[in-house]
Amino acid sequence: MKNLQVFEQCCSPLLQEPIAPDEARQLATAFKVLGDPARLRILSLIAAASAGEMCVCEMVEPLGLSQPTVSHHLKVLHDAGLLRREKRGTWAFYGVVPERLDALRDSLKVPATSPA
Repeated sequence: MKNLQVFEQCCSPLLQEPIAPDEARQLATAFKVLGDPARLRILSLIAAASAGEMCVCEMVEPLGLSQPTVSHHLKVLHDAGLLRREKRGTWAFYGVVPERLDALRDSLKVPATSPA
């Protein structure tokens, strides 16, 4: 998946004005990454972790997935810019990149309507 480093600066609120083709591609890529239930669960687990991060070794049991499968999903989320990764010895710890999630959320904001 293409890294979404410029995503947060580029995309107009999709529900407030028509978006350009490049913006649509970037949004679609990000939402496609999140379109997998396992990735949503991983993101949720990490976001809810008391330390604000988790090691891949801590995710296998709660997800009921093999370590290679969890690692694959973590790589996809990281490559999309939704997770940060820090290597500590033989383990990698992952944390959510709030700015990326904020940018996705903001792209879906419904404009406020004035009362009739």
